[in-house]
Amino acid sequence: MATQTTVSYTTTRTLSTPARCLNPDNINPHVTEAKYAVRGELAVKAEEYRVKLANGDKSLPFDSVIFANIGNPQQLDQKPITFFRQVLSLLENPQLLNNTEALRTSFGYEQDVVDRAKKLLADVQSVGAYSHSQGAPVIRQSIAKFIEERDGFPANPQDLFCCAGASSGVSTILNIICNGPQAGVLVPIPQYPLYTATLSLLNAQCVPYLLEEQKAWGTDVTAIRNSLAQARSTGTDVRSIVVINPGNPTGASLSAEDIKNVLDLAAEEKLVVIADEVYQTNVFEGEFISFKKRLRQLQQETPGKYDYVELVSLHSVSKGMVGECGHRGGYFELVGFDPEVQAQIYKLVSIGLCPPVIGQCLLELMVNPPKEGEGSYELYQKEYNGISEGLHKRAFALYEAFQQMEGVECQKPQVCCPQNSIL
Repeated sequence: MATQTTVSYTTTRTLSTPARCLNPDNINPHVTEAKYAVRGELAVKAEEYRVKLANGDKSLPFDSVIFANIGNPQQLDQKPITFFRQVLSLLENPQLLNNTEALRTSFGYEQDVVDRAKKLLADVQSVGAYSHSQGAPVIRQSIAKFIEERDGFPANPQDLFCCAGASSGVSTILNIICNGPQAGVLVPIPQYPLYTATLSLLNAQCVPYLLEEQKAWGTDVTAIRNSLAQARSTGTDVRSIVVINPGNPTGASLSAEDIKNVLDLAAEEKLVVIADEVYQTNVFEGEFISFKKRLRQLQQETPGKYDYVELVSLHSVSKGMVGECGHRGGYFELVGFDPEVQAQIYKLVSIGLCPPVIGQCLLELMVNPPKEGEGSYELYQKEYNGISEGLHKRAFALYEAFQQMEGVECQKPQVCCPQNSIL
């Protein structure tokens, strides 16, 4: 495991301590109130133990720490895909392209690796330079093509925003949606705590709705409607609904009918749909259906009803078979947004200048992998399928183990989330 630096924030305050501007009582109270259990007290304590072990401490009753608190596949020994890392190496050090013969004969780089690196460099110039605030044009074009091939409906690169992982995209959208302390967002429970933490930071309201455990953790539109009505009756301006599909941490994959029910609700109640779809390639029971695809189908079937549904869908290089969490690459697509609102979203992301360019390039590789007949295709398929089969095997090993435990019930997994498959 790579060496990490630990910073302790525990201090002692005494009357003799010189006065400072900031103290826990006068910083932004919304930061103080926010809770993010994924990297909370247990994770901090685990890191303390890891450092002790690394420093040779023999007092603990174990000799290693496994961080299962967050989806971080490569920390759990998932190997990076060769094609991705080879292309990235050329982007980081373009001088290597001056000797492609050595790359081929000494390091096993196929011609398609070299070609892809040259194509990306022609667009971004340098991964150390700022890109367009929405992401490099050639990369957004690749994402648009990927979405069209996935869903059967076109995507406009102008509606795509690259971001520093899906988490950054969620923060951007919630910053736009939440216009005051009465703004509310429907959030599934169980959920990934990014949403509740971000809403706390924004001083907005989390409106929880419970997933149906007995129906493989599916969405119950009646439960959603009840949560919505109750929140609005107390003065909360519910403006959006979050749907994590495939589910994290539940491992559920929504059916076409479930998605329709959510979109019906959104159309009737004027709710922005935030579709967190970062685990879309992890489905092994049934099929993944994107919210974008289902919305377009419904718009064809019932003209007019769904015309003003506002949908944000998110994807990331951090999950799936890629697992490149540290590169911070992701995107979100806007559908049905007022052009003036979309302009404000562009302004907001522009304040941060641009998402990490190397993460953008990795995103392009994820949505546009080697094709059959190209030099890297065979190895890519072998590595990709090997990761997929390993996650499937581990997910069912956990499921079967839980089934044998007295007093424990566990739904059969439909999706494998890496943090739930660490055996």
